[in-house]
Amino acid sequence: MFTGIVEELGEVVGVTPTAEDSTLVAVRGPLVTSDARHGDSIAVNGVCLTVVDVDGGVFTADVMGETLRRSALGALGTGDRVNLERAAALGSRLGGHLVQGHVDGVGEVLAREPASRWETVRFRLPAALSRYVVEKGSITVDGVSLTVAEVGDDWFAVGLIPTTLSATTLGTRSVGDRVNLEMDVLAKYVERLLGGRPVDGAEVPA
Repeated sequence: MFTGIVEELGEVVGVTPTAEDSTLVAVRGPLVTSDARHGDSIAVNGVCLTVVDVDGGVFTADVMGETLRRSALGALGTGDRVNLERAAALGSRLGGHLVQGHVDGVGEVLAREPASRWETVRFRLPAALSRYVVEKGSITVDGVSLTVAEVGDDWFAVGLIPTTLSATTLGTRSVGDRVNLEMDVLAKYVERLLGGRPVDGAEVPA
């Protein structure tokens, strides 16, 4: 479990396809590797990966074919910057929201609107996921916990403060770039529990 508060910007230093429909990814991240051990979880652009090895500030992780197909990690290359976060510890502050590191879909940057000290960024999202997005609700974009400012049938917009722009990859994402999206897990559980039941006289869609 994560919080969506990025701890550091890492750098991909190696991408090695393997014979078993997977890829071994090596990422440099001095902070997140400072106490990392084999088997620990680190979120890379919002995808929960398991540490295979740690060596001199670089950790490696196996990325299975299913993950490569369902997220934007398949497009990673050497030199790419990535958002990194270690798994949350019990008793620590929950600075963002509950993030599982399980990507629900891939979105796309549609537009950026700079202001004096922040930016409004609009993203496309798969239409099937739009029902989980509400104004002022939480969403995770490339591992960053964000508050939804506006939402449409197949898009949503967020406001990025200076800290987010400078400390995460979202500050350099261009129009057309693909991003990992994770919906608020609470919304998915509520839908599952109420699916098909009448609520205030109306039928809840399954």
